[in-house]
Amino acid sequence: MHFDHAGIATDDARALAALYGDLFGLEIAHEEEFDGMRVVFLDCADGYFELLEPLEEGTIARYLEETGAGIHHLALATDDIDGALETVRDHDVALIDEEPRPGAWGHSVAFLHPTDTGGILIELVEH
Repeated sequence: MHFDHAGIATDDARALAALYGDLFGLEIAHEEEFDGMRVVFLDCADGYFELLEPLEEGTIARYLEETGAGIHHLALATDDIDGALETVRDHDVALIDEEPRPGAWGHSVAFLHPTDTGGILIELVEH
């Protein structure tokens, strides 16, 4: 596994992308509307910033209401998401997703519950 991206909740993904472009020279690698969100991936060479803007009520909208803008999750890439989930189960770590589901950019994803991962929402992603 390796670091893939940091998911960042924001009220305006395009404005934040422009700011990060100006500040850090980051460029948009991918943008889409997915699952009630605008999702913008900024290329950081060894990973991405995934900017998550809610377009309707849902997980990210609730997150912004409860905690405000900021890091929502960290993602690790794997070549075998099913095997990674089996390892997680073997260690009795709670899963939000028992099985992989479709994610942004056409990837398969599954989330681990933060109660068992040091308070961090962890996403496993298979490209």
